Amino acid sequence: MLASAADNAGKIHYPFRMTETPIAQIRNFAIIAHIDHGKSTLADRLIQATGALPEREMTSQVLDSMDLERERGITIKAQTVRLSYRAADGLTYALNLMDTPGHVDFAYEVSRSLAACEGSLLVVDASQGVEAQTLANVYQAIEAGHEIIPVLNKIDLPAAEPEKVRRQIEEVIGLDASGTIEISAKTGQNIEAVLEALVTRLPPPEGDATRPLAALLVDSWYDPYLGVVILLRIKDGRLRHGQRIRMMSTGAVHTIERIGVFTPKMQPTDDLAPGEIGFVTAAIKTVADCRIGDTITDDRHPARSPLPGFKPSVPVVWCGLYPADADDFEKLRESLAKLRLNDASFHFEPETSAALGFGFRCGFLGLLHLEIVQERLRREFDLDLIATAPSVVYRLHLGNGSVKELHNPADWPDPATIEHIEEPWIKATILVPDDHLGAVLGLCNERRGEQVDLTYVGNRAMAVYRLPLNEVVFDFYDRLKSVSRGYASFDYQMDGYAPGELVRISILVNGEPVDALSFIAHRSAAEARGRAICARLKDLIPRQLFKVAIQAAIGGRIIARETLGALAKDVTAKCYGGDITRKRKLLEKQKEGKKRMRQFGKVEIPQSAFLAALKMDA
Repeated sequence: MLASAADNAGKIHYPFRMTETPIAQIRNFAIIAHIDHGKSTLADRLIQATGALPEREMTSQVLDSMDLERERGITIKAQTVRLSYRAADGLTYALNLMDTPGHVDFAYEVSRSLAACEGSLLVVDASQGVEAQTLANVYQAIEAGHEIIPVLNKIDLPAAEPEKVRRQIEEVIGLDASGTIEISAKTGQNIEAVLEALVTRLPPPEGDATRPLAALLVDSWYDPYLGVVILLRIKDGRLRHGQRIRMMSTGAVHTIERIGVFTPKMQPTDDLAPGEIGFVTAAIKTVADCRIGDTITDDRHPARSPLPGFKPSVPVVWCGLYPADADDFEKLRESLAKLRLNDASFHFEPETSAALGFGFRCGFLGLLHLEIVQERLRREFDLDLIATAPSVVYRLHLGNGSVKELHNPADWPDPATIEHIEEPWIKATILVPDDHLGAVLGLCNERRGEQVDLTYVGNRAMAVYRLPLNEVVFDFYDRLKSVSRGYASFDYQMDGYAPGELVRISILVNGEPVDALSFIAHRSAAEARGRAICARLKDLIPRQLFKVAIQAAIGGRIIARETLGALAKDVTAKCYGGDITRKRKLLEKQKEGKKRMRQFGKVEIPQSAFLAALKMDA
């Protein structure tokens, strides 16, 4: 639909508006799967099969636009693309595809994508079968009321066992696997069947163009040229150029400047109709105006009530981020606000440290999420950061009856004021081949786990355990992969708080406490953790010209110590021959100097030591 010349006065006009698709011919779907089961490769083949990009512009994982995603081979941000497909019935369908991450740390991205769709392609590796994150994602899709199409990928592999995996889908997930489509996303085998299934088996979206505008804000990000770009799903009404829109949660009003869809390039259009997923820009300068899950409506004819948004994410890991240069504090604040716009599962609040100055306490959904955010701040915003040791959130019940949430071990109050401490627990689902079950159960018991359930599907076991989050968050995933030779898969969800006998362990370097390295542990594991961290720091801290004592302490009691030997300088190098007393005199002088340096010297701890010290091979 083209607007009149009068309507377009002073506005950008796009004469080549994409042909409007009737709502009955729109399909919105997400691709969900465990890590490395082929979501992004399948998205590539669907883009290729529908001709959305010319062959010369096709690259592998074309929707993984961040350098970090390509380097690590994982999807971090859910991406959307509109495909045009002429089906066997002769009609042309608009397929809105959302490629989602597979790692547990980015589960919030998955939940947001599912809210914008009516159906899901459940991709399962035909050689590996159903994994823990497959289960987690499919349950999220069922909760969102999705129609699910099971797809067996990698059937071209010699190890593929499609019949066995079909049984797993029925027995473990409880889905009817009779309509499962067998494909190879790598070679493009049977991709046409997937496209036909999308148009015949998924329901079209619902919506009414005559009702007041109601659009769900699914995602947003900051563009240095366009300002804030908003990804939204139209539920009712229409969105047009020049329309004044209102954010229902904040009341902020803006005028639409650009509107369009991703094909996967930004393709401008004149309007968006019900059921469509697209983007808008409206010269939004204030990052706080955009809240993920908000409802966008017309300013003059608003919707009566907002759409149901998303459940807010709850961070499970916190750490302090400080600028290496104190002058970069404001730049860090602005950068965190822009990143928060793009990553709604990331939280931050200001804090100060005696050693590190002004910074922010930041909340993440896991250690991988923490690493990705740090790396994005370094690359996208050119920030040099210092990070403190990660910590989970504890609840301190104090003697005066109050309850305090502790994010930072440095804020540990006087132990005499603490009545008892509660720590967060998780419910973990681990799928592992029978051969490695013993080692996995041993690891869970070593981490204070409580077995909830143990079931078998063929030669694979599914163990459900309750585990303290503190025991899981640092190196549990690495250890699980190690003891199972990479065959175990792991997913978890929060399972409340429970009392625990916990203590704060302080790390002292050269007699000075290092707040950034203090951590909280269960009393039974405190000494072992203290010794292990001291031993690790001995290898991580560069040697000085004097001996350095590395100690772990609970309160005033030292529980572990390592001594970093002095870096010897050959002061007698020039003394060849002659009286031995001259050499002794130089060595004594060096000894006195080292004593003074030990007394006044400051030990610089490299940034890499902080996170590496906590990733212990227990």
